[in-house]
Amino acid sequence: MNKYVNALVFALVSVAAPSLLLAQGDAAAGQAKSALCASCHGSDGNSALAINPKLAGQNAAYIVKQLMDFKSGVRADPTMAAMVLSLSEQDMQDIAAWYSSQSVTLQGANPDSRELGETLYRAGNQDITMAACSACHSPTGQGNAPAGFPSLSGQHAEYTLKQLKSFRAGERANDINAMMRTVVERFTDKELEALASYVSGLN
Repeated sequence: MNKYVNALVFALVSVAAPSLLLAQGDAAAGQAKSALCASCHGSDGNSALAINPKLAGQNAAYIVKQLMDFKSGVRADPTMAAMVLSLSEQDMQDIAAWYSSQSVTLQGANPDSRELGETLYRAGNQDITMAACSACHSPTGQGNAPAGFPSLSGQHAEYTLKQLKSFRAGERANDINAMMRTVVERFTDKELEALASYVSGLN
């Protein structure tokens, strides 16, 4: 299973990520350009409201891809579509550089679901032949920047759960080769809730 996952990740990096690897931004310029973003995501990327994702410490390439997807409509969100409308690719790279340079604040996992969340994250679900989340998002939850896989560490559990359910329902479909949709399509609500809670405190 691990060999399969590693091969898949390598293939995706080789084919899909080169343009992301070229993205370079100026964090200082990004701080100034992120003034409007701060109202929802916090001045340092640690959003106060759990419905809004934390951007602090997020991989810059992933942030750039999401902003581009919002602008193109590949990822649908009326608020974000309006926010990115006037952003150039350089603006996106600068904003991503700023937020990726910040430190994310950690949450705390629900002790009632911690064991299930940790098992799913680190070992997957062998009953339904699902690989471990850590294969792409790393054992510490920091993601895989060259591959464009996001950091999950410290993310609001409510936000993560919403995204997992959106992938499962097919409402969000901007994942490379439908990887996330494939992974979560057979997970139960209980399992998704446990995962979302677990990664909120992962470092």
